[in-house]
Amino acid sequence: MNTEPLLRLENIVKSYPMGNSSVNVLKGINLEITAGEIIAILGPSGVGKSTLLHIIGALDRPTSGKVYLENRDIFALNDNQLALFRSGAVGFVFQFHYLLPEFSALENVMLPGMMARQEEAYIRDRATKLLNDVGLGHRLEHRPGELSGGEQQRVAVARALMNKPKLLLADEPSGNLDRSSSQALHRLFWDLNNLYNQTIIIVTHNLELAERVDRKIELSDGTVLI
Repeated sequence: MNTEPLLRLENIVKSYPMGNSSVNVLKGINLEITAGEIIAILGPSGVGKSTLLHIIGALDRPTSGKVYLENRDIFALNDNQLALFRSGAVGFVFQFHYLLPEFSALENVMLPGMMARQEEAYIRDRATKLLNDVGLGHRLEHRPGELSGGEQQRVAVARALMNKPKLLLADEPSGNLDRSSSQALHRLFWDLNNLYNQTIIIVTHNLELAERVDRKIELSDGTVLI
């Protein structure tokens, strides 16, 4: 049995230049996350939650420290290698869905597979299955403007899962939704976790969601509260 963590962060520091000095947003973050966990990253605005999520997802490089996914040092990769890694290993869901308005729900979900140059019949079949899994099998040909906010975000979740990522990262995914749509989206995360053993890391201010997760990681002044 493999007891190694899926994800391991070692002494992650992130600084940004400000005039003649710099501001340390993250000050030595150490974390281990096991496959299949649902994790919430909590803390007040400006504490570095999204910065940490972006580093986990290889959207941004740390100033120092290392991130290992399945024991692979991801920031040892060059930028081109990192882009390829990110497209296959990580799925992102943001507060805004960023769906292409001229494309149908099915076409939006197919996009990551097309960018990865996978076979078209496979892409279409998988996108159809994913939209069924998120409860939108009857909305395949609808464009984003014909969908509710909650439905649009479900399409975004399906799109994030297109390339079978190891990590699903969500940054305030229900921040623009009403309470009913938020609760439905949160239930979806648990459904996907049960269906795929999907590891999910969520940045959120939603305390109702935070109370349901396997583990809460709270940031304060750039460090993890113990």
